[in-house]
Amino acid sequence: MSGVGFVGLGQIGGPMAARWTSWPDGLTVFDVHAPATEPFAEKGAHVASSPAEVAARATVISIMVRDDVQVTEVLTGTDGILSAARPGTVVAIHSTVEADTPARLAALAAEHGVDVVDAPVSGGFMGAHAGTLALMVGGSDEAVAKVQEPFALLGTLVAHLGPIGAGTRAKLARNLITFASMAAVGEASRLAEAAGVDLAKLGEVVRHSDKVTGGAGSTMLRRTTGPLDPSDGLQPIFTHTRGLGEKDLQLALALGHEVGVELPFAHLALQQLGDALGVPHTPDPT
Repeated sequence: MSGVGFVGLGQIGGPMAARWTSWPDGLTVFDVHAPATEPFAEKGAHVASSPAEVAARATVISIMVRDDVQVTEVLTGTDGILSAARPGTVVAIHSTVEADTPARLAALAAEHGVDVVDAPVSGGFMGAHAGTLALMVGGSDEAVAKVQEPFALLGTLVAHLGPIGAGTRAKLARNLITFASMAAVGEASRLAEAAGVDLAKLGEVVRHSDKVTGGAGSTMLRRTTGPLDPSDGLQPIFTHTRGLGEKDLQLALALGHEVGVELPFAHLALQQLGDALGVPHTPDPT
């Protein structure tokens, strides 16, 4: 076992790093905003003056900064991690970056004998505090094995999704679900408001039912996006779901017409629901 390090102590990185304050061989932290490091110093962590100093003291180092530019600077800058990292060090990129960034940085790190894994997270501020995040990890089997123990303190799901870059690609797809769903919620809220529904109470219903059903993610049970084979046990279930969904979407569109609310997401969902579930409508042979 050896020391761990964390660079970037913001809204998510701070509570993630706090999960490592009791690491047996010590935690070293760095943030350009000095006050962010003060709670860590109080708990016995070493506060570094640069990412290079983090690398001098730790062999597993997490990065949670804003964007590609900052990740690149933390890793490759004059006082960056690679200027001081020992061979065998593993650097984990938790920031959400461009799809090709992890592989680009991994190639640079390999010249120093350093491994890079990309490990973006899902679960938000609450999951970071509770240690219940999901970590989507891309990297070699050897590198991922080295981070399993410290990552287990950060989340209750550590999913090794493939080679370097796989974690970031998964995070981009996962966030598409999140933010497209938020936009759809906006459309549904406009419909409900125009129809005289109490939005706050409707929100309670949505959150309650999603806890029970799992929400949209509950349909992500397939290993391919192609049409389901008729022998697949999901095929009749999703065909039934498609029928219910199309009926309800048509009813929502009718209500939108009645109250004068445009529903582009509902139109798109009606067109694409069957394909999304893997049970497209059979084309009319005529």
